[in-house]
Amino acid sequence: MTFARPLAELIAELEKLPGVGPKSAQRLAYHLLRTPEHDCEKLAASILAAKRKLRFCVDCQDISEHELCEVCRDPRRDRSLLCVVAEPKDVAAMERIHEYKGRYHVLHGLLSPMDGVGPEALRVKELLNRLADDVVHEIILATNPTIEGDATALYLAKLLKPIGLKVTRLAHGMPVGGELDYADSATLLSALEYRREL
Repeated sequence: MTFARPLAELIAELEKLPGVGPKSAQRLAYHLLRTPEHDCEKLAASILAAKRKLRFCVDCQDISEHELCEVCRDPRRDRSLLCVVAEPKDVAAMERIHEYKGRYHVLHGLLSPMDGVGPEALRVKELLNRLADDVVHEIILATNPTIEGDATALYLAKLLKPIGLKVTRLAHGMPVGGELDYADSATLLSALEYRREL
């Protein structure tokens, strides 16, 4: 099927989004064409505003509008407890259960030697820098229970245990192959409560 050039370009751009294949991209493109122009302008403006105004928190590497994110600025958070996650979306998943009172560190990926992702590609150096002040006593490794998540957790445990930190991992309430941002709150709460030391 041949599309008009502007439509073909829109479909091609939408296909670049994660989880959006050719058919989904076409459906989204046709939906946007039916959407009033002012709504499309609001969408485009919000995308640009997010790109221009958001940055990574200097402490935890989560997405933030300020130098320090909301969690890192909160004096009520337990500074001795640090939950290490793969992506910013995992922080949102953990926050949904309203039970975890510590702070976070976002790695921005998982080890995947097959894809050329080694420790230097992750925010491991930033994690080690945070531990220098001797405030953290427990690290909770909250990586997904996948091959990459397990490899990352094992790598971090071997790196962190010699420092004298208690290193735990979320319990297997999480389904193997599942992802934090798809888990319901009860599953996440159970996994957090029954975490185990590595």
